[in-house]
Amino acid sequence: MGRVILMDTLSSDLETIVPVQAGNLTVRLAESPEEISAAQSLRYRVFYEEMDAIPTVEMKALRSDFDSFDQVCDHLLVICKDRTDLRCGVVGTYRILRSSVAAQSQGFYSANEFDLGPLLGVQGEIMELGRSCVDSDHRNRPTMQLLWQAIAAYVHHYQIEVLFGCASLPGIAPAALKLPLSYLYHHHLAPKEIRPKAVEARYVDLNALPKDSIDFCAAWKALPPLIKGYLRLGGFVGDGAVVDPQFNTTDVSIIVKTNLITEKYFRHYERSAHWSSDR
Repeated sequence: MGRVILMDTLSSDLETIVPVQAGNLTVRLAESPEEISAAQSLRYRVFYEEMDAIPTVEMKALRSDFDSFDQVCDHLLVICKDRTDLRCGVVGTYRILRSSVAAQSQGFYSANEFDLGPLLGVQGEIMELGRSCVDSDHRNRPTMQLLWQAIAAYVHHYQIEVLFGCASLPGIAPAALKLPLSYLYHHHLAPKEIRPKAVEARYVDLNALPKDSIDFCAAWKALPPLIKGYLRLGGFVGDGAVVDPQFNTTDVSIIVKTNLITEKYFRHYERSAHWSSDR
């Protein structure tokens, strides 16, 4: 199954980054293979049972979502002390991979879909966020607030310059998504110097509609909540989208320069964002 190897990144000094606590919820980094396995089980329930992604035979048998990246990533967990029905009480998770760690292993997950060359040229540490999901009973503002407080602490601790990852729109028919995709292209395209591009063999042009024909309100409404959240934090998208049949999604590359993540953005995010799930 998704066996995990705890890397040096899970050393005791990370206790100074998190946990973040509120009420019956704690957000912290996973500290054991059992806790990472619990996160993989949550990911399976959300991605494969709720969102109808297509598991491998082994994943289906084990009811666990896993890949080789789990072995080298930090796993941010939301733990509810009252959820004794769930393994380790894990009700939310985010997977984090820093460039200094990726360079010593297999690179970044999203390199399967996007040419990350411009991001790899950034001076300083960058990090990839992915495999994010929350149990259906905990998709609310308090959970989101705690997750982003913990991510902000992680960013500060490691002096992260840029965070990025794949974000998904539901469905594998880009023509049906031309309004939100075109909106992203015309209003949130990343600066060229940090702009990933969808790999050539899978490239889907975002620019399907002219800028002056886009209904701003309708396009914003059509975006998944998590993408809206990244945009509220000052995020950008890369060039092109990629269709992922396994997950039944159309993916865009999301980039956030951390110097744009001010207290103002976080206050706005906490006040208005709602939770979704993403890879």
